[in-house]
Amino acid sequence: MTPLKSFEKDYPLIDSNFQSFCVSHGIFSVEDFLLHDLDALIAFADSHSTSQTLKQGIDQLLSIIDALHPPLLNGLQLLEDAQRNKHILSTGCEGIDALLGGGLCEGQLTELVGSSSSGKTQACLLSASTVAKHESSVIYLDTGNSFSPQRIAHFVGQSSGYVFDNQADHILRKVLDRIICYSVFDIYQMFDVLHQLKINLRSEVVKSNQHVRLLIVDSISSLITPILGGSGPQGHALMVSAGFLLKKLAHEHNIAVLVTNHVVGGEDGVSKPALGESWKSVPHVRLLLSRDCGSNVCNISMLKHPSKVRYLIRKFLYGVVYVSQYHDASGWAASSAMYL
Repeated sequence: MTPLKSFEKDYPLIDSNFQSFCVSHGIFSVEDFLLHDLDALIAFADSHSTSQTLKQGIDQLLSIIDALHPPLLNGLQLLEDAQRNKHILSTGCEGIDALLGGGLCEGQLTELVGSSSSGKTQACLLSASTVAKHESSVIYLDTGNSFSPQRIAHFVGQSSGYVFDNQADHILRKVLDRIICYSVFDIYQMFDVLHQLKINLRSEVVKSNQHVRLLIVDSISSLITPILGGSGPQGHALMVSAGFLLKKLAHEHNIAVLVTNHVVGGEDGVSKPALGESWKSVPHVRLLLSRDCGSNVCNISMLKHPSKVRYLIRKFLYGVVYVSQYHDASGWAASSAMYL
């Protein structure tokens, strides 16, 4: 998020009085301002003793946003951008890649939804090791002490086919060096990390041969759920701002974003993704992971995808890999089983 305070020095109307007025309505940043009902904000300003100055501040902030906003792109420009800059990154998991049409798409936010032990973190670690092995950097935000270098070592050794000799150790060190892991335990820490990443990307601090291509947040729900309690709008605004910032980083810097989300009980005892309807619109792609009781078989179903027709269930199993496909009246469907 871009804090309002950052404009205070260059824009006199965005002073401490204007910022206090905004804070009283749950507005701490430009993103919060954009998400707020502008008519309602102006009405509140009208009832204030310094209404004229506050409304001038609102106008000035709108002008700043207009000046900073990138030009609108037409459909052809968006298509060309997707073809030139938005590449597909393999997750290292054949079944997931087949389901997604090759893997994670740069510029998009993909969400893995599932209960505990459904395989979400394993998919994140496998994706991180696969991308890092191809000489790209990965930013990994670990919110629950679940990042495992030992698991990365297992995946690297498995994919390389090497026993752990000097050559394998050299490859592993390079992979781990390209995975930049942050322990993040609240949403404010996450914003700090993401803003620093944005600054680094803009100033090209990251070396060109180690371009950041994947950003992982495992899990986004553990950061957002604690702030959603209470009757105030601040928690909801922070949640939407987090989604906005992740998608903005993905699009502007051609990064694939992968986040995990837990499930909660819904109607009739059927589990559903946490974070509610407002968050539902944030991910470009949403996959549901589940594990069959008493077995190592995991199921993946496609809940949302911007360019795919409805998918049925895809299965993956620790052991065998197979893929089968068929067509039905509703579109293309597939099932598979694979190692994680």
